[in-house]
Amino acid sequence: MKNYGPEEMPVWGWLIVALILMTQSSILFIKARKIGKAPWLWGIVGLIQFPVPSIIFFILWKTVWQRKETKGKS
Repeated sequence: MKNYGPEEMPVWGWLIVALILMTQSSILFIKARKIGKAPWLWGIVGLIQFPVPSIIFFILWKTVWQRKETKGKS
């Protein structure tokens, strides 16, 4: 398997990376806007790296944020 550095990466590789990051960023933005948790921040963070922002968002969404919502309804 050949390892590519940034200067040797083919154009199609850059396009795939851009597509993945844009998709992740859009999904995080839309989900954060639905639940009211800083959508612009999550959208920008989603452009930086894959898949760590999605994992962190999912963990927060399923644990911390749902606990706060259920406490507020009681």
